[in-house]
Amino acid sequence: MKKLYQQTIVKHVIHPLTRFVGQQKSGSIVLGGSVLLAIVLANTAFSEAYFHFFEQRIGIAFNDRLYFNHSLHHWINDGLMSVFFFVVGLELKHEFIGGELSNIRQTILPIGAAIGGMIVPALLYLAFNHGAVSASGWGIPMATDIAFALGVLYLLGDRVPIAAKVFLTTLAVVDDLGAVVIIALFYTSEISFGNLGVGLLLLTVMFAANKSGVKNLLFYGIVGIGGVWTMFLLSGVHATIAAVLAAFMIPAEATLSEPAFMKKMCRQAADFRNTKGNDVRTLEEEQLHLLKEMQTTARLAVPPSQSLEHYLAPIVTFGIMPVFALANAGVSFDSVDFSTLWASSTMWGVFVGLLLGKSVGIIGVSLLLTRMGWAQFPSELTLRRLVGISFLAAIGFTMSMFISTLAFESAQLLLEAKIAIFGASVVGGLIGFLLLKR
Repeated sequence: MKKLYQQTIVKHVIHPLTRFVGQQKSGSIVLGGSVLLAIVLANTAFSEAYFHFFEQRIGIAFNDRLYFNHSLHHWINDGLMSVFFFVVGLELKHEFIGGELSNIRQTILPIGAAIGGMIVPALLYLAFNHGAVSASGWGIPMATDIAFALGVLYLLGDRVPIAAKVFLTTLAVVDDLGAVVIIALFYTSEISFGNLGVGLLLLTVMFAANKSGVKNLLFYGIVGIGGVWTMFLLSGVHATIAAVLAAFMIPAEATLSEPAFMKKMCRQAADFRNTKGNDVRTLEEEQLHLLKEMQTTARLAVPPSQSLEHYLAPIVTFGIMPVFALANAGVSFDSVDFSTLWASSTMWGVFVGLLLGKSVGIIGVSLLLTRMGWAQFPSELTLRRLVGISFLAAIGFTMSMFISTLAFESAQLLLEAKIAIFGASVVGGLIGFLLLKR
């Protein structure tokens, strides 16, 4: 009976859950569910409790003094999102070493399109908000949410050729890099150069350790989190930048090369085959010892950066990003004055910047590069597909929402920006989906 119960759990719970987590679109589904839940909580009887929960303050008390005393909302945006940006840094490093960004000649088109898709939205936003207090939000419509955009793309399955998927992936990666640079240069508070100097010194220690062949992830964790991230947090430079820089310091070379791994693993497998076994379920001591050696060999063959990326990616996708959405996507429509909203330059700047700025920038620069002969379209990337992809790039949810929290202290401006991000992301996603589906 117990065995039957276990088999039922595995068949109807564990296997379906494993398949769901392994699908490309699953992250966007979970993220979308978190957005809807946040909106429901913000507009029902739970509204007061929902907003109060994220206003609770958490800090460290020592000698009757409080250190790092911030709201839960602040810890999510500066703490948990640092893990998100750390994974972004690992992915960027991987792309530069052996991914889509390793051969610049082959990526001129998506890189140029990404740059156009950042510049035009910012200019359109400033056209609506030039000289106003809200002008600081120019970075909001520049960002693309890679999880949502790729989630929609993968919902279409084989209708979209691999060339289009690679184009959008490369564009989104470059877009992420641009967002990191913008946050670093334009969305930092007053800088404490003493703390920043210590942070940079510890970053240099990580770099030197990498070049010296140190592969111990515990060392990089202690120096990166306890040192670099903390010093950047105290310096005024946004802590997520420390996460990206620390990610670039993680070694991307394995302790064992591929030929050495194959040679050692073949020898160990041969030893295991020649070891005398038994007729019961448990292993002999020698077999167990050999299997542990094989596990160690396999672990040493994986570069530390890829090992971390593989481990943290599902945590970010199914944990950190949904929590961020839950903490930031709650918009109470009771507090929205729609007559004021309709006349809001912030709302229109973000909405038009994301929805039209992205598409105009991506399509315009792509056509310009091909006309100049500097790049060419892959055979499967038709103009219709390019237009569809450009509208998917208007889905700016996570990054746009994050930059809006840095750009605005005013609750009203933040509310207007959030509504515009929702609107542009939904409309852009639908248009892109329908164009690519055909």
